Amino acid sequence: MSLSWPWALLAVLAVPLLLTARWWLNRRRKRTAVTVSSIALIRAALPGRTAWRRRIPVYLFLAGLFALAGGVARPQASVTVPSNDTTILLAIDVSGSMCNTDIAPNRLAVAVDAAREFVEAQKGDTRIGLVAFSGIAGLLVAPTADKAPLLEAIENLKTGRGTAIGQAILTSIDAIAEINPEVAGTGVELPETPDGTPIDYQPDTIVVLTDGSNTTGVDPVTAAQQAAARRLRVYTIGFGTTDPQQMVCTPDQISGDSAFTGGSFGGGGFGGGGRGGGNREIDEEALTRVADLSGGRYFKAEDAEQLTDVLADLPREFGLTKRDVEISAWFLLLGALLVTAGVTLSLWWNRGPALRRPPTP
Repeated sequence: MSLSWPWALLAVLAVPLLLTARWWLNRRRKRTAVTVSSIALIRAALPGRTAWRRRIPVYLFLAGLFALAGGVARPQASVTVPSNDTTILLAIDVSGSMCNTDIAPNRLAVAVDAAREFVEAQKGDTRIGLVAFSGIAGLLVAPTADKAPLLEAIENLKTGRGTAIGQAILTSIDAIAEINPEVAGTGVELPETPDGTPIDYQPDTIVVLTDGSNTTGVDPVTAAQQAAARRLRVYTIGFGTTDPQQMVCTPDQISGDSAFTGGSFGGGGFGGGGRGGGNREIDEEALTRVADLSGGRYFKAEDAEQLTDVLADLPREFGLTKRDVEISAWFLLLGALLVTAGVTLSLWWNRGPALRRPPTP
């Protein structure tokens, strides 16, 4: 908890001042005491109070003053609240190994279906951007709340050679930097932060879905460090089984050497994938480290259902963000209730004999 106006805590000095005034009045009252010969008259004049009845109103009143002083200082609590301005960069691997048929009809078709369901399920002002990567990474759709261009781009994903996971992360960072002024682009030098400083993550998040390991470009761990420095979390999904099958892609899933140019996809040499054309195994160690470095998580999906479930559950992971919320109203309300209770009890328990006893007929 933090205070917006810490100097306002000086109002707490009112409590010792009141206690001092009370002590001074009691002392003065003792000096001006009147000698009375009859103890019975004193007992009749004083209200019937026990020690705890005398103290409770005072304690309530003082506690109320402390609470009011705390409210004046405008306390703020760091609470987890739903984020209504989240930006999600969905980076999908479209390397040749996504033609693998271990997940029918092939990995790319299943990934397209899961990504489409993910986009359609988002509500509110959540913005989604789409990055596709093979040997290079490109931003297909800038972050937007309009689902139409996203769905169209997802349906038209095509395979290419190579797997540039690190470059996909950097491209996602730059896409977020375009709409979030608090996030610096990848070309900006950032000041070093002291070790042990708590990280307040941005609501924007990067999700990387891949079925292989990095074969070209920036190392994914290096890219994850760039994301962490900008307080961006990266969630990674390893998609595929440990028993790859034949690679078969339909003509509309093939686009030559990259995911962003036309042409025919020749032969059976799929970069980042095919038998003899690259490593088809998921680099789970690297993907886990990428997630851990950036404050995200790594997920494994070995079939269509698991992939759909992972994407459906992701908003629960990053749909919340910590924000400082002012709670001074609760302090003021508590203080007012305590002061009122103290004053009320004091007046009730100190009422005179005539008020305490019902009138005689």
